[in-house]
Amino acid sequence: MHRSYRILATAFFLIAGTAFADGSHFSASDLRSGLGIKKQGRIVIRNDEQSITAYGFFGNVSRALVSLRSSRSLRYASFGNSVYDSSAQVNAALPVYLANAIGDAAKKHGVDPRLLVAVANRESRFNPNAVSPVGACGLMQLMPATARYLGIKNVFDARENVFGGAKYLRTLLDTFHGDLDLTLAAYNAGPGAVEKYNGVPPFRETKAYVASIRAAYQRSLH
Repeated sequence: MHRSYRILATAFFLIAGTAFADGSHFSASDLRSGLGIKKQGRIVIRNDEQSITAYGFFGNVSRALVSLRSSRSLRYASFGNSVYDSSAQVNAALPVYLANAIGDAAKKHGVDPRLLVAVANRESRFNPNAVSPVGACGLMQLMPATARYLGIKNVFDARENVFGGAKYLRTLLDTFHGDLDLTLAAYNAGPGAVEKYNGVPPFRETKAYVASIRAAYQRSLH
């Protein structure tokens, strides 16, 4: 798992923390000269999976000198520029009103219309009146709260719904640096779940969702 360390205090202890992360003891004399330790005393590094803390002992008194806390960083795998190709041609057989809505929404929000088609097909089978068991509505299956956030007044209006879905997809693509898997996972399970699990959440439904739309979208590129 990739980890990044945010320095909360004096930077030179990062060197000491990585060198003595096994919890062994050392003193100021063990450090290279010029690192700024002038007071004598014993220094102990304690670490676990979440943090590294350096303690200084002066007689019977201990003091936390610095603490480094780890924070997980998402790894992004950009799918490429195609997800932003708003002028791409859609080969799927769609009603004229829906083809026009998808094409216009793609151009407005800078999203590949073929991606919108793949999402709409998986979400609702192009049914503008679809309602899921959890309350997601319309072609792009937007939750009521998400629809309100996107400024949608009538979630069952096909054109409004598609424009909202396109805007949301573009927002997620930008948030996750063009990573299609993370974008689709966030569309299905929410951005919070992606952050929590540091990637695609381990939900069977979400994994199947990501795999299905990604495969459909890749087929449409050829």
